[in-house]
Amino acid sequence: MAGQSRRAPGELEADVLAALWRAGTPMSPGQVRAELGTELAYTTVMTILSRLHDKGSVTRTRVGRAYLYRPAYEQSELAASQMRSLLDSGLDREAVLARFVGSLSPDDERTLAALLRRAASRR
Repeated sequence: MAGQSRRAPGELEADVLAALWRAGTPMSPGQVRAELGTELAYTTVMTILSRLHDKGSVTRTRVGRAYLYRPAYEQSELAASQMRSLLDSGLDREAVLARFVGSLSPDDERTLAALLRRAASRR
């Protein structure tokens, strides 16, 4: 492994999920490996897919002797869930939200404002 840098925790899982989202169709471990375009071993990709399945992040369907994998949820659902978890773990929700809103681009601010108006009108 000389010359290779270690990945950050969860980075490979995120890369595999991103490959599955891009494909938009169930993929075999070999297809995922090819999509990643890396020198990863097939067994490494299999291990990551198994871990993602155990976590409920992907579903799998047996086709012959192999499995085809697909994300268990949309990319936007994952991002929203992560944002919610981070918000829930903070001590000062208002400060966290203020910093988040303060970091938005003008376009994102307009989008957020429109979404808040739409949510308020449904209540």
